[in-house]
Amino acid sequence: MCYKTGHTVAALGGNRGGEKALQIESAELSLVGHREDNQDRVAVVVGEHAAFVIAVDGMGGHSDGAKAASTAVASLTASFWQHAHPLLDPMGFLHLALGRAHDEVVALGTALPLEQRPRATCAVCLVQQGAAYWAHVGDSRVYQIRNGVVVSRTRDHSHVEQLLRDGLITEAEIKGHPMRNYVECCLGGDPMLTEMSIGRRQPLQKGDLLLTCSDGLWANLEDSEVGLPWRSTASLREILGELCTRAVQASAPYSDNTSAAVLRWLA
Repeated sequence: MCYKTGHTVAALGGNRGGEKALQIESAELSLVGHREDNQDRVAVVVGEHAAFVIAVDGMGGHSDGAKAASTAVASLTASFWQHAHPLLDPMGFLHLALGRAHDEVVALGTALPLEQRPRATCAVCLVQQGAAYWAHVGDSRVYQIRNGVVVSRTRDHSHVEQLLRDGLITEAEIKGHPMRNYVECCLGGDPMLTEMSIGRRQPLQKGDLLLTCSDGLWANLEDSEVGLPWRSTASLREILGELCTRAVQASAPYSDNTSAAVLRWLA
């Protein structure tokens, strides 16, 4: 039982003011897992000179997580199209886009008690001019994968990640920790601007992959298991389907919604 979308896109060739058009492939997929409904939303938004890869995970313990996720994706997509591409200030754009998405999710719950308001975690990646820029809130992640190896990824805004940074637990202890699902920040809820992490410019090599995903994908997979399948010569959609299915099986019979969007840099 799943809700599934997927596609492969190559940006059309062309030239505008000397700027080379994107050459990419992309795919997206969302599986319901062993939940009753799907509160994840993913998207790949492609322009001629920039692309935006989005994963949002509605928080099921709060009111209407699916609506929070849909609202955040719509807001982020609108922000992307409201700017000329390539963007002159990619990191500034990410900060403003996430701030706007936070405000719009907050607005969904203004009539509700604070603890019941819709919330979501989010991971986004902007690709342009041979580089990637990413940002995240909560425990949705961005991975950069090269030749089947994770060369970089975001670090979660979570209680166990803080314990790890403080040296109080080891990486191996995270999966069994009783507070592994506690996130420190999110979109929505408190009107105060949420904490977010914005990465620096990451140069891309031909064939690099940028993967945004909900925690349903990585929760019971090691980084090596996330990276290795991409050595295959199969299509992005096929590999993504196999990876998400493996993630659901690894968490059975209690798997969460499992969703990801992926982009391959071709040149």
